[in-house]
Amino acid sequence: MASGPAPVFSDANAPVAEPLITGHRLMRAGEYELALRSFNRAMALDGASGEVLTGIGSANQQLGRLSQAERFLQADVREAPDNVPAWNNLGVVLQSRDDYAGAVAAFRMAFALDSGRSDLIRHNLNSTEVQNAGRGPLLGNAD
Repeated sequence: MASGPAPVFSDANAPVAEPLITGHRLMRAGEYELALRSFNRAMALDGASGEVLTGIGSANQQLGRLSQAERFLQADVREAPDNVPAWNNLGVVLQSRDDYAGAVAAFRMAFALDSGRSDLIRHNLNSTEVQNAGRGPLLGNAD
């Protein structure tokens, strides 16, 4: 049985505040509640940067809090429209909420911004397009 789309986590090696680095490490360790706390601390210290919003959205997604995840990831892509992990993770959340057309649009944006380099994003886009087949036309189709 094929699994659903997978989130992409931001680069934890970027020169950022310690709570943000800790949040990324906790995400990789599967400690999503602790990661969320760390990302919230980073936001309190440094403001709502794109990386912080991606972290909060991704942690909420992993905790099954899809409405909160979508809200933070939507804010992130508005704030930083070139944030590939945010677009991918927004696609994961939208797919989880059965918004396949929205998920395909988000995955297409992530794929385009990434220039098709990520196998994970390509897989997410392809599997969501397959799931969307038969549900009517996708948004953004030229035909």
